[in-house]
Parts: sequence; structure tokens; C-alpha cells
Amino acid sequence: MAEHGTVAVTGVTGALGSRVAARLAEQGVPQLLVGRSPERLPELPAAQRRGPAAYADAEAMRTALEGAETLVLVSGHRTGRRLEEHATAVEAAIKAGVRRVLYVSLVGASPIATYLNARDQWLTEQFLAGAGIRHTILRAGIYTSTPAALADEDFVVRGPGGDGRAAFVTHDDIAAVITAAALDDQYDGATLEITGPEALTLDEAVTRIAAATGRPYRYEPETFEQAFAQRWRRGVSGTQIETWISWYQAIARGEVAMVTDVVPRLTGAPATAVEDAAWWPSPNTARGIPTRQGES
Repeated sequence: MAEHGTVAVTGVTGALGSRVAARLAEQGVPQLLVGRSPERLPELPAAQRRGPAAYADAEAMRTALEGAETLVLVSGHRTGRRLEEHATAVEAAIKAGVRRVLYVSLVGASPIATYLNARDQWLTEQFLAGAGIRHTILRAGIYTSTPAALADEDFVVRGPGGDGRAAFVTHDDIAAVITAAALDDQYDGATLEITGPEALTLDEAVTRIAAATGRPYRYEPETFEQAFAQRWRRGVSGTQIETWISWYQAIARGEVAMVTDVVPRLTGAPATAVEDAAWWPSPNTARGIPTRQGES
């Protein structure tokens, strides 16, 4: 097997970053696992745990990234300063001698995207374009697991998604593409849109999730007014309500319906259908859902 330079991976305690790190470890690639809580980072072959390092902490990030050739930058959470945090991390990487950045963005990233997170991602893409470092943009599609996580305790997924479609894609497929890109510099300067094999309505996707899990998941469309009222009663913050509604509306408007060949082209395997996904989260586990005590 060809030797590869050290790859630094962020977001390793999350569902996507953990899969990227595990795949790189299987390939024998030396890694730096970077996080705010090093004790939570996994122990993997040929991997060092680095931190504590938050994206906004320039010096901590520079120290954590020392020795890396490539950085896989998994997008941080929406804080209102996501661009500034990502820019700080990239500038720290450059000072540490990192030569390439692979940034995990979102399908449909645009300054006028309906989904608010996709607007944030576009800003970071623009920053990278002028940062003077080799980079690849990996635009991940809507996660296959998200509808299941958004379901309530009765397995009902409610939202103003209408009859729009999305090409739901698994974390495993996204991780496989990221790993392939990390090990092949032919994708420098590329923007790769990572999608599932077909575009489904939320009703179709949730029906398939029900069949795959044996649980009674179902989708119920809502109006904007119903979507707001239902979430407000559950103690969800206004910012999170706005973000969630924009997610459903991006689907309703067809902004995440594209189907690409990126998964089979980079991995050599077909993209995974919704019903064949290997992992399902529990209901009420999407980010921002409050606890039963009403704590967000």
C-alpha cells in the first residue's frame, strides 16, 4: 500500500468524523484526531489524540495540527460565528504547515440557499477559495438518518416539507467519499456533491425507514403555523425553529433533490438506499430537541 502523509480529522466524536477516522485507520493512515475533549476521542491504530482545541482557538488549533499534511474539517455547529470559527481553524492549519484542507459542506450551499446551514457553508467555501491553500469541497447531502432523529416519541415526523424531494445519503457513504478524497490529490479544487441513489419525498423516505426498522414511523406534513406552534410548545429555541423549518423548506423547494454519481465514482460501490442504511438514531435525538424537562 502506498504511504500517505498524516491526516488530521476534526469532529471525531460525531457520527461523521468518527466514521472518517475509522476508515482512515483501516487503511493504515497516520492520523491526528483533534477535538475539544481529547478524552472522548477514540483510540485508533496510528492515531494521536490532540487537544483540547476548539475551532475558534487559533493557538490551540495550530498546536493540535502540527505534523499534519491534510486536514479534514468537519463543519462545526451553527453558532452565529461559524465562518469566523472555520476561518480561524484554516488559518491555524496553514501556520502549522498543513498543505490541503478537505471541507465538509452541504449540498445546495449558496448565499441564497433556503436551508440556513447551507448559507453558512457557502461562506466557508468562499473563504477557502481565497485562503491560498489546496482544498476540496465535499458537499454532503441530507443524512438518511435525519428523519428518524426528528421523529417524536410516537415515531411521527412532522414538518412543512410538502412533496419536495431529497437524495438522502448515509454517513457511511459520505465518510467513504471523504476518505477516498483524502488519499487522492486529484480532487484538489473540486466541489463534490455527495448524494444518495435517488430523490425521495419525505413520505417515501419515512415509509422506507419504517420498513427497515420495524417501527411505525410516519410523515405528517405541516403548515408554517403548525410547524412553529408545535416546536415552540416543546421548548425549542427560535433560532432552532428557524433552522428546522428552513431544512424542510429546502426539501419542499427541490434544492436538495439532485442525484450525483460521486459515491460510486469515488468508492467503487453504489450509493446506499434508504432502506439499506446500517444505522438508525432514536427518535427525539436531532440537535436542538429539548429534554422531557424542557431543557434545550
